[in-house]
Order: sequence, then structure tokens, then C-alpha cells
Amino acid sequence: MLLSLDIRDVLIIDRLELRFQPGLNVLTGETGAGKSILLDSLGFVLGWRGRADLVRQGADQGEVVAEFALSPDHAAQDILAEAGFERTDTLLLRRVNSRDGRKTAWVNDRRASGEVLRALSVSLVELHGQQDDKGLLNPREHRTLLDAFGTSDTTLAGCRTAWRALRQATKAHSEETTRLQEMAAEEEYLRHSVAELEALAPEPGEEAALDTRRRQMQAAERLREDVARAHTALSEDGAERLLIDAVRWLEGAADGLQGQADAPLEALARALDALGDAQQGVESCVEALNIYPGELEAVEDRLFALRGLARKHSCLPDELATLAENLSTRLARLDNGAREIAELARIKSKAQAAYDTAATLLTQERTRAALHLDKAMAQELAPLKMERAVFRTAITPCDPGPDGQDLVSFEVATNPGAPSGPLSRIASGGELSRFLLALKVCLTRETTGVTMIFDEIDRGVGGATADAVGRRLLALASGAQVLVVTHSPQVAALGQHHWRVEKQITNEMTLSRVVPLSADDRIEEIARMLSGDTITDTARAAAQELLGARPVA
Repeated sequence: MLLSLDIRDVLIIDRLELRFQPGLNVLTGETGAGKSILLDSLGFVLGWRGRADLVRQGADQGEVVAEFALSPDHAAQDILAEAGFERTDTLLLRRVNSRDGRKTAWVNDRRASGEVLRALSVSLVELHGQQDDKGLLNPREHRTLLDAFGTSDTTLAGCRTAWRALRQATKAHSEETTRLQEMAAEEEYLRHSVAELEALAPEPGEEAALDTRRRQMQAAERLREDVARAHTALSEDGAERLLIDAVRWLEGAADGLQGQADAPLEALARALDALGDAQQGVESCVEALNIYPGELEAVEDRLFALRGLARKHSCLPDELATLAENLSTRLARLDNGAREIAELARIKSKAQAAYDTAATLLTQERTRAALHLDKAMAQELAPLKMERAVFRTAITPCDPGPDGQDLVSFEVATNPGAPSGPLSRIASGGELSRFLLALKVCLTRETTGVTMIFDEIDRGVGGATADAVGRRLLALASGAQVLVVTHSPQVAALGQHHWRVEKQITNEMTLSRVVPLSADDRIEEIARMLSGDTITDTARAAAQELLGARPVA
């Protein structure tokens, strides 16, 4: 329940403190007095998107504070907990709008985002304003309204999930079919290319190795001569023989040198070992330079084949192996395409069946909800002086979608024997207001702990009909809180708490204020609503009569 609303420096309000009560609260006043500003201010503190220029002229910032009472099981408690706030029995919302447009919000003295405010607002306040009949007249909104009345959230979510699965399966089947069709168009190219690549069997790094080998073989003759000379110089007829002779001579003289030959002999032994290693390395070089007949030609043929195929496929020779793998994969997919398409078609068919089941279940729930809504509307229209009107929720098939395959439209027949038709063609302005009120009552029947605000819901009606609207609002406020902005004296007279919104000029500045009305003040206000600027005794008597007929709260 909304306990209070404090407004500072917002539009033409400098300072305003309102304390609301349970039951039916009515706000009256002349057009332009500032009633809409109160709703704008409440919407601002609740995070609703509205006008940006809220700061009163001459002020640095505008501020709105709203206080709500919450029961332990109120829906806002879970929203607070999810946002990291403590559960509480009193919720204080504060929001500031600076002159430069910056907005700052607090929830129970802790900074909060506009998203948190908007999430809380859904559980705190329902505003039924002058624009609501646009949704009532728009058939595209009727399905949403019917679902809000009597469709299971689980059933609706199941249909949406099934629709997403169907869309994904359909997309996968379509894309795979398109890919296979494109691949089929190049089947001849794929088969020829794969066969050609498999026959060549290229390997990464092979081209560089072949090029190196080719260069070695081309220079092999000159290199072989130089290496052969080196081999001869190191053989038994060269350095090896000389070193062996030197060892033999030193060993013969060693006895007479008294140990001076030991070091040279050790060095010569090491030299002979190193010479042996060098001989083995040179022999390996000689072996590597041996060219078998036709080997150079074979290497060049392989190298040219690799480079030619790389040019053909516009890639590097080292990329041929990867290309061969990719083309083989594509060819395998083409060969297995019929099986893949069949499997995707099976998945799509299964998803279609699941969606059809979910959509059918949703249609069944909507059909039951439509019957309940029509019955509830008949009960609500009677006390609104429309007992002979017929409200019907029509459900017809439409193209499938995430929310099922039902087209929902609200149809009415306002006179006995007259054909039913869309609200926009059949109902007058006053009838629309009453249909809207009845529908809102039906849709919010199970709602608890929410403050309902009706902004001129009684427009277009008067006399006994306005009285009927007021009495329905009073009944709706039983055990709840309803705020009504009204120009109807019949509705105002039924209010349990009454405020008048008025303008005053102070120091050449127009300001708006809200005044709680006493019993005598209410007579004057309702008399003004009946007669206009000049309040007559007759108007006062009529006002007293209206107030006297007011049901006991």
C-alpha cells in the first residue's frame, strides 16, 4: 500500500506531502490544476520513463519520495532480495532529478538503479490511465490480456521453448539442404580434385625439402670433387699415415727423452681420434653426394607437380595437405548428405510435433480462460449499467509463432439482437470506459498488495452510470487501496478519502498544491464539480445528497 508521497521542486510543485489511506482515495480539481503532475511524480520515483524536464524553474533539483507498506509475503520482497536488499515491512523509494538531467535513486537509503525501481513498481502500483483503451482497441494486445487473465505461465513458456526449438531445427535443415545443393553443383570438381590430391599425397614441408635436395644434387659434382680431395687428405695415404709415422718415431725415442715425449704422444693419440671422427663425417658427405641415375629428374618432377597443383588451387604448396583434407571432408558430407538431411528432417518433424502439442495445449487453456473471462465480464458489466451488453472473447487460428497459433479479439454487442463486433466499432466513449474498468477488475482480481490508480477512468459517463462506476471502484477498494483521479462528482462522492488539487499564485509564481478535504470542504468541492465556477445552493444541496447516498465504508 502507498503510505505517502513527498514531492519537492517538481514542475509547479515546490513542496507537497501526501499521506494516503487504504480504501478509495479520490483526487479532484480543475483541468490544469496539476493532477497529472502527481502521477508524473509517482511514475518518476518508480522509475517509469516519462517527461525529462521535471525540475521546477529556479530549483537545482527535483526530488520525489514514496513510502510503501509491505506484507511479509508481498511480491516486492523477492525483488528486493534478488537485488541484494534486505526484506522490510516499510519500503522507502527516493529519486532525484538534477537540473542537468542526471537521475539518482535510493531504495531504503541505498543507491539503486532505475531497473530495480521499475522491477519493484510492477509489484507496487498498477496505473490504469487514459491511454489504456488503446490496448483495449488493439487486437494485437488482446491475446496478452487474455493470457494475463487465465493462461498458465508454464504453458506459455513451454510453447515459446518449443517454438525456438522448431525454429532452430528448421534453420538447420534449410541451411544443410542449401549447402548440399551448392556442393552437388561442384561434385565433379570435388571428386577430380580429391583424386588428384590423393594421388599426389602432398605433405607439409615437403616442397622445401625437395627444393633443398634438388639444389644439392645440382651442385653435387663440384662438391663431390672437393669432398673427395678432403677424404684423400685424411686417409692412410695422407694425414693419417703421417700421424702414425710420428707416433712410431716418438715411441722409439721415448726411452731416451726421459718422459718428455709423453705429452706429445698423448696429443697425437687425441689427434688420431679426432681424425677418425673427421674421416667418418667426410665419408657421410661422400655418401650423401652419391646421385643415383634418374634421382634428380624424379625430385624435379615431384617438386614441379607440387608447385603446379598449388597454383591450380591458389594456395601454398605446404597448404595442399590441409586442402586435401578439407575437400575430402566436403566430399564425404556430400556422399553422406542424404543421411544427414534425413536425420535433420526427423529432428525438425519431432520439433514440429512438440510445438503442435504445446500450441494446442495453449489454445485449450486460452479457450477455457476465454469462457471464464466472458463470464466474469458479464458479472462486472451488470453493476456498470451494461447488463444487456455482451462481451465475447473470440479465438481464431493464425500463423504459428512463439505465443501459439491463436488470434484473440474482444468483441461486444451493446444492444440486444445487435451483431457483435470489435470494440473500436461498436462501443462509444463512455462504454469503452466501462468495458475497460470491467476488464481491469477481472484482470486484477487475484492481485494483492498492489495500489491501483485510475486516471479519469470515468470519462465520457455521467449520472447513474458514473455512480455505478464509482460504486464498482469502491467495491474494488474493499480490502485494498485505489487512487482515482476524477472529474465526476458521482465518483468523487463515493471516495473514502478526498483531496483537491488546486493552483495558487505566490509572488507571481504559479504553484500547485493538494489539500485534504473535510466533510464541509467536500460539499463545496462536489458542488463546484456539479455547477462550475459559481456554486449555488442547489449545487450544495445536490452535493449533500450525493454524499448522503455514499455507502458506509
